[in-house]
Amino acid sequence: MTPIGRDEAARRAADELLKPAYEQEPLLDRIWRHVQQFLGDLMDAATGGGTAGGVIAAVVITLLVLTVIVLVGWQLRRTSRRNAGAAAALFGERAMSAAEHRQAAADLAAQGRYTEAVQERLRAIARDLEERALVDGLPGRTADELSAEAGLALPAFAGELAAAARSFDDVTYGGVPGTRAAYDAMTSLDERLRAARPAALTGEAAAAGAQGGAA
Repeated sequence: MTPIGRDEAARRAADELLKPAYEQEPLLDRIWRHVQQFLGDLMDAATGGGTAGGVIAAVVITLLVLTVIVLVGWQLRRTSRRNAGAAAALFGERAMSAAEHRQAAADLAAQGRYTEAVQERLRAIARDLEERALVDGLPGRTADELSAEAGLALPAFAGELAAAARSFDDVTYGGVPGTRAAYDAMTSLDERLRAARPAALTGEAAAAGAQGGAA
């Protein structure tokens, strides 16, 4: 039997694919078949096309592999950003009171789980400020948004609130493990904030005292 040449084999394959039986071939299967055929052509060029053909084939294959790596990396980063955006809210799905968040934080700290304890303590701060109407109860609020708004109502604590928000973000999104020191600092801030009065009320009290003294 006379061997079939490459061109003749390609022609016969094309004729075969034109038959009605192949019209319903799934798109992914068709794409995969074409990819296999293309890679097969490259390998043929690498093995039978001499030194120049082998170099060209190797370069093309390398570029294809790099393209796949770039695409996969891009998709992973995109998914990571999307997940991070979904997780950026300060609170989870379940609504808890400030007291419940504080108890959860204390329990976690007692177990040495300081990363989660720091998270729960800042949530206790946020919920307490909401319950006292010092900040609005906005859904999807982030730690940075909380510190910015709370800093307006309690300017004396603005710096500590910003630091607490950074600590929360570090342990939640930055991969920084929580520590006892970070938890103690957050607890101290929480306790002092509970006794603090907003700037507007403090100013009103001072004005009232001045008027009383003048009378």
